Amino acid sequence: MKTIDAIEQRRSIKHFDTTHVMSQEETDKLFTLASHSPTAFNIQHWRFVNVTDKALREKIKEAAWGQAQVTDASMLVILTADLKAWEKEPIRYWKNADEPVQQFMVPAIGQYYSENEQTQRDEAFRSCGIAAQTLMLAAKAMGYDSCPMDGFDFDAVGKLIQLPEDHVITMFVVIGKGTKEGWPNPGKLSLSEIVVENKF
Repeated sequence: MKTIDAIEQRRSIKHFDTTHVMSQEETDKLFTLASHSPTAFNIQHWRFVNVTDKALREKIKEAAWGQAQVTDASMLVILTADLKAWEKEPIRYWKNADEPVQQFMVPAIGQYYSENEQTQRDEAFRSCGIAAQTLMLAAKAMGYDSCPMDGFDFDAVGKLIQLPEDHVITMFVVIGKGTKEGWPNPGKLSLSEIVVENKF
């Protein structure tokens, strides 16, 4: 599927074939494609929690106020980010770069993030948002439907997946074979309303 087609055809789907199982090859392909998403300083701080345990998914469904897609979809991916990835062996993010580039970029990571927790958190959400969209478009290109979700108790889900203290949950993405079309588009704002030329 062409990228433009995937963008135009992707919809947030709530109803999935509960019997469909994705292959390990398909799952690996989705995560590999998502890993091509950009991150500031190439720190790749997203951590994709692929919830395959059915009992755990039932508990997460309870924390998501009973939303059926949590258990019905073939995949439940919890997008999290390591807020401290910037200080964990940052040389590994630039190991294949020329030495002058390494000498410039690696110290810059610490200078940008050190003692700036708001930036660390902001970057986590920006990066996971980009990765989520990549994941959903990749799924659509592979013939699957998806839905991004933030309707859940973040603290409760964090406990269920044993989220490390230096990580944050940003959203869910469920992926699978849709069984019901998404609602007709309820209304798109015009370009004249959403595109600002130079200044407000």
